[in-house]
Amino acid sequence: MRDDPEAPRKKLTRRRFLSTAGSSAAAAALIGRAAAAGATEHGSAAAVVDAPTLEGAVPVTLRINGKEKRLFVDPRTTLLDCVRETVALTGTKKGCDHGQCGACTVHVNGRRVNSCLTLALMHDGEEITTIEGLGTPEALHPMQAAFVAHDGYQCGYCTSGQIMSAVALLKEPCGSDDAAVKELMSGNICRCGAYPNIVAAIQQVRGKA
Repeated sequence: MRDDPEAPRKKLTRRRFLSTAGSSAAAAALIGRAAAAGATEHGSAAAVVDAPTLEGAVPVTLRINGKEKRLFVDPRTTLLDCVRETVALTGTKKGCDHGQCGACTVHVNGRRVNSCLTLALMHDGEEITTIEGLGTPEALHPMQAAFVAHDGYQCGYCTSGQIMSAVALLKEPCGSDDAAVKELMSGNICRCGAYPNIVAAIQQVRGKA
């Protein structure tokens, strides 16, 4: 049966297409997030995230912020993408994705690492700490509190990486003057130029330590 040429038709506009596509994607994301949250809530402490739905996915176990995560990931997945996309800890930021800006800094077994330059599989069984595991809004890590006190951030995009590097610096050999701190923090770029405030925050924590 042929369509009636006189029947009214809804014109497919760019706005209508984007609205429909966006709604579908949002619904799918919410359903997936709710399912993952339910599995974690009702499952064991060693939560299984993302069953191997992709061909070639391999198992890896990471201890992230003190919690064991049994994951299935593509062997090419970086630690950054694993933390952000698979575990949904988005405090760690993707900046340059080339190891040049430091926004993705996390701790692996207590040492700072650019998570965009290392594969998740390389850290099977290791301890990973992200900004979410450092402190909470109710109980800030001293470095987080110092960044707030000294206004060590502006847009905030680099802040999590700056703080993770700064905390690692506390355990590294570093001279007492500002120049030494700047040298050890040189791998973390702040596009807003808040460097004096960042150094002041770090020096405050070092002085109290």
